[in-house]
Amino acid sequence: MRAMSADVKSLIQEGAELTDQALEALIPSIDTVPVSIHGAMRHSVFAGGKRLRPVLAMQAAVAIAGTLPAGIARLGAALEMLHTYSLIHDDLPALDNDDLRRGKPTCHVAFGEAIAILAGDALQTRAFEVLAGLDCPPAATVQIIALIANAVGTVDGMIGGQVLDLESEHQRPSPELVAAIHRAKTGALIRVSVVAGGVYAGAGAADVARLDIFGRKAGLAFQIVDDVLDMTVDSAQLGKTAGKDLATEKATWPAVYGIEQSLRDAETLVKEALAALEPYGSRAEGLKSVARYLVERKS
Repeated sequence: MRAMSADVKSLIQEGAELTDQALEALIPSIDTVPVSIHGAMRHSVFAGGKRLRPVLAMQAAVAIAGTLPAGIARLGAALEMLHTYSLIHDDLPALDNDDLRRGKPTCHVAFGEAIAILAGDALQTRAFEVLAGLDCPPAATVQIIALIANAVGTVDGMIGGQVLDLESEHQRPSPELVAAIHRAKTGALIRVSVVAGGVYAGAGAADVARLDIFGRKAGLAFQIVDDVLDMTVDSAQLGKTAGKDLATEKATWPAVYGIEQSLRDAETLVKEALAALEPYGSRAEGLKSVARYLVERKS
């Protein structure tokens, strides 16, 4: 396949289209019994996300291989399933209790809490089923599964970050706490998307280390900007309920450092992330452009 255009808008659109095509094929249709669970899965997966994690995986693969490897859209689809599962559960009344996600009613609002819980569970298990059948060498497949399982887990992973986030509500946030939450809750899946894309394309140990640095710094920058947007953009533009972080006194970067310093920190992190990609020259231009988009976006 050809390398994607370095123009970030078309690059993200093309990556999203490839991901959506894979998701369409991989998630059972709404006519498949039991229809309620498949309808709920599709409601949340196809609610209009940007597919940034699949795009990051694809562009990391391009940085390593020079072109987009065949079959990588399935990896992107699995990452998007895991991301969507986390959003479904995060929106539940027991956690963030939100009724808007990607501009549409959240899964539990549309289908009820029981089906929403099971839809999240189903997306997680389907994701790992897809990962087990990736079109890459068996050793790479095993490595990717291990990396992703760790990034979703409880120790510096997404679930652990969700727990820290939940338990920190209505407490005075410290810099250490905010960094730990962001590194795990959002940053871990962004980081592993980058690394997994590289491994799929044949990355060696030195490549993995560079991509890991890039992913960590870009992932933290993404969440810092997300915190700022929650405070400065309305719900219609954001696609989810704006002001929730402030209302629930969540531990956020602006709560500790203020908006202006937060934006400066995000810019610094992206510059440091880009520096890690210098050995790849022009092959990394797509990945670099997505990193810049992470801090320049308005929604």
